[in-house]
Amino acid sequence: MSHFSQIKTKIRNLESLKAALTDLGTPWKSGPCDVKGYQGQTETADVVITQDNGYDIGFRRNPETSDYELVTDLQYWQQPLTVQGFLNQVTQRYAYTTVLSEATKQGFQLAEEQVKADGSVRLVVQRWNG
Repeated sequence: MSHFSQIKTKIRNLESLKAALTDLGTPWKSGPCDVKGYQGQTETADVVITQDNGYDIGFRRNPETSDYELVTDLQYWQQPLTVQGFLNQVTQRYAYTTVLSEATKQGFQLAEEQVKADGSVRLVVQRWNG
């Protein structure tokens, strides 16, 4: 019986996911790589985060939705944040990197960034027409 859990996300861009993890200081390996779980079980993922306890966390693309889902054995979760806290942090940084990447592609530059007391981020982008 598999101990792996698959947790849905709204993450669709692999490069933005990798950038978000890097920005958060989370070491990761690019896949396809095995996510190690209970009793040597493995799942294949596109991004793998190793944990000191030998059980991994991965993100893999769900072919039905094109979203990247988190795959791990929740019993062996060994991160400073809860699973939901971790996903909230990754999702916020993913949104940040995606917005900046898309804005840059359209000729905008970051003019201002404010981190609010509630943790939300306000971005102001501008484009000069000349």
